[in-house]
Amino acid sequence: MSANKKNHLNNETSPYLLQHAENPVDWYPWGEEALNKAKDENKPILLSIGYSSCHWCHVMAHESFEDAEIAKIMNERFVNIKLDREERPDIDNIYMDAVQMMGLRGGWPLNVFITPDQKPFYGGTYFPSEQWKRLLISVSDAYQQKYDQIYESASKFAQGLQQSEVEKYGLSGLETTISISDLEETVDKIKSQFDIDWGGLNKAPKFPMPAIWRFLLTYSIIHEDEELTNHLEFTLDKIAAGGIYDHIGGGFARYSVDGEWHVPHFEKMLYDNGQLLSLYAGAYNKYKKPEYLQTIRGIAEWLKREMLTDEGAFYSAVDADSEGVEGKFYVWDYEEVRSLAGKDLSIIAEYFDISPSGNWEDGMNVLRKLDSDENLANELNMNVTDLNGIIGNFQGKALAYRSERVRPGLDSKILAGWNGLTLSGLCHAYQASEDELFEILARNNASFISGKLISNQKLIRTYGKNTEGFLEDYAAVIQGFIDYYETFFDEKYLHQAIALTDTTLQEFYDPEEKLFYYNSLESNDLIARKKEIFDNVIPASNSMMAENLYRLGIMVDNHKMISTAEGMVSQMNKLVKTDGEFLSNWANLSLKMITPTSEIILVGSDAKKLALELQKHPIANKIIMASESENDLPLFEYKTEQNGQTTIYVCFEKTCQKPVHSTHEALKMINKG
Repeated sequence: MSANKKNHLNNETSPYLLQHAENPVDWYPWGEEALNKAKDENKPILLSIGYSSCHWCHVMAHESFEDAEIAKIMNERFVNIKLDREERPDIDNIYMDAVQMMGLRGGWPLNVFITPDQKPFYGGTYFPSEQWKRLLISVSDAYQQKYDQIYESASKFAQGLQQSEVEKYGLSGLETTISISDLEETVDKIKSQFDIDWGGLNKAPKFPMPAIWRFLLTYSIIHEDEELTNHLEFTLDKIAAGGIYDHIGGGFARYSVDGEWHVPHFEKMLYDNGQLLSLYAGAYNKYKKPEYLQTIRGIAEWLKREMLTDEGAFYSAVDADSEGVEGKFYVWDYEEVRSLAGKDLSIIAEYFDISPSGNWEDGMNVLRKLDSDENLANELNMNVTDLNGIIGNFQGKALAYRSERVRPGLDSKILAGWNGLTLSGLCHAYQASEDELFEILARNNASFISGKLISNQKLIRTYGKNTEGFLEDYAAVIQGFIDYYETFFDEKYLHQAIALTDTTLQEFYDPEEKLFYYNSLESNDLIARKKEIFDNVIPASNSMMAENLYRLGIMVDNHKMISTAEGMVSQMNKLVKTDGEFLSNWANLSLKMITPTSEIILVGSDAKKLALELQKHPIANKIIMASESENDLPLFEYKTEQNGQTTIYVCFEKTCQKPVHSTHEALKMINKG
C-alpha cells in the first residue's frame, strides 16, 4: 500500500491503534476479517501488541512500521494485526505466555508470528529495523519451505497454552490449609529480599507493586514485627520521595529504571495510581504521617487535572514521550529552576537534588527528595512550616511553567477495571482524610461506572465500544462498589456488587477447578482460555474475586459465596507458602481468613459519621455496615438503636459483643477480637 493511504485501523477508537493508522504497513485490527484473510491466502499472521504509552513501541514504530521498505515486506508476506493490549488483555496474556514458553524474553512491543488458526511459532519484543527486516524474511521463508515443521511446533505450543493453570502448577484437587507460621515463612522470604538502603525489594528496575506492601501492611497491623513495620514505612517514604513520584504535578510513574526510585520510566498508568491511593491511605491510618496524605492528595489533583472526563470517568494513561523524547515534559535544567526559584534557589536545589550538571542524562534533573522535611529544615535553620511554604510556592510556579510545554500523549480509553481500582483508591483516601476532593471524584466515578459501563448486569470493558468485560473488570468494579458502600453506605452500590458477582459466578466460574476464567464461558474464539492466578502490578483477577466473595459473603450472610472463596484460596495456599511475592494478594486474603473478621454494624442517626471515624483506624480485617434507619440486610437483623443513641455492634462469626455507643469502646472490642 502507498505511504499516504490509511490502513484498516482508521475506524478504531484505541489511541494506540490510531497511532498506527497511517503506517504504510497494512494493519488490521484483531477480528474475523484478518483471520479469514490469513486462511484464504495461507499466510502467517504477524501479531504486534503494544499500548499507547509504551516507549519502545513508539521506537519500533518509527524505525520499522513507518519504513516503506519494511512495510512492503510485511504486506507481501504476512497478514499484519495490531492489538492494544489494554483493550484485549486476554489475547495479550495468551501470546505473552507463548513467547515465554519459547524461552524468549517477554515485554512490549510483543511481536508474535502465528498460523492462520492462531497457533504461535515464533516471537519476541523490540527488534532494531535491520534485524527486524532479516527476521521477517527468515520467518516467511521458513513458513513456506518448512511448513510441516513450523505447524507441528506451533501445535505443541498451542497445546501447552491450553493446559490449565491448575494442572500446570499442580493445584488440581488440592485442598490445603495455611497457618500463621506458614505466612510467617512467606513474610520472611519477602523480607530476605528487602533493600535496606533504598526500600522496596533489592532489584532494578523497581516497580511499586502495591499488592506486596498492602499484604505486609495488613500483616504488620495483626502481628508485631518491628523490622517489617520499619521497612514498610521506609519503603513508602522512599517511593514517595523518589523521582518516580511527580513532585510538581502529582501521581506516580510506572516504575524506576534504577534501584533508587530515582529515574522513572515516565509513563503514568491509572491502575498504578488507583492502587497507590489505597496503599498510602492505609499507611496513613497506621503511621499518621502527613506526608502520606500529601501524596494521595497529589495523586487526586493529577487525576482531576489530567485524567478526568466530564462524565466522571478516568482515562487510562499518559505517555512517557513528548516531542519524541522520553521524559522531556517532566525534567528540568538548572537555569529553568533558577528563573522560577529566585532567591530560594539554594533551598529548592537542596530539597529536590537539583544541580547545574544535572542528576540525569544531558544535564537534566529528575526532581527527588533525599532527606525528610524535618531534617532539611533543621539543616537550614528554619521551621518545617516555612520550608513547606517555600516548596509549595515553587511547585505552583513550576506547574504553571510546565503546563506551557508540549504535553505527552494521553491514552483516552476508559477501561472498567482500571476505573474500579481507582474508585477503591478514592474511597480509601476519603476514609483516611474526609477530604472533599476524594468524595467528589469517588461519587462521580461510581455514578459513571454504574450508569455507563453496566448493561443487563454485564460490564463493558471499554467505554464507547461494545466489548465484553473480562474477569479483571468484574473483580475490580465489584471491589470498587464494595469499598464505595463501606465509605458512603449507599446500598445501591452494594446491590450492584451482588448483581455483578452473580453474573461472574454464572459466566466465568469453573466449578471443577474452583477458579474463574479470564474470559466469559461464552468466549470461544481464542485458542486458549486462561485463568489468571499470579498477582502482578495488578493483582490477579482470581485473587481479587476471591476477596470480593469473602467480603460480600459476610456482608450479606451468603455462605455459598464464602465457601467459594475458601475453595479458591485453599487451592492457592500451596503456592502462597513457597512464592508469596507473586501471590501477595492471595496471601493477604489467606491472612484475613485465619484471623477473626470484625463485623461492625452501626445503627442510628450518627451511624455513617461514626463508621467513618472507625475507618480512620488501622483495623486489618473487617467489614463495616451502617444504616441511619431500619434495614432489611441480614446483618442488621435484631440490631437497633438503643437508648436513643447510635449503637455499634461488634461481632465475630455472627456472635456479637455488648452493644456500645462510642468508637472508643468499639475499638477496644475489635482489638481484643
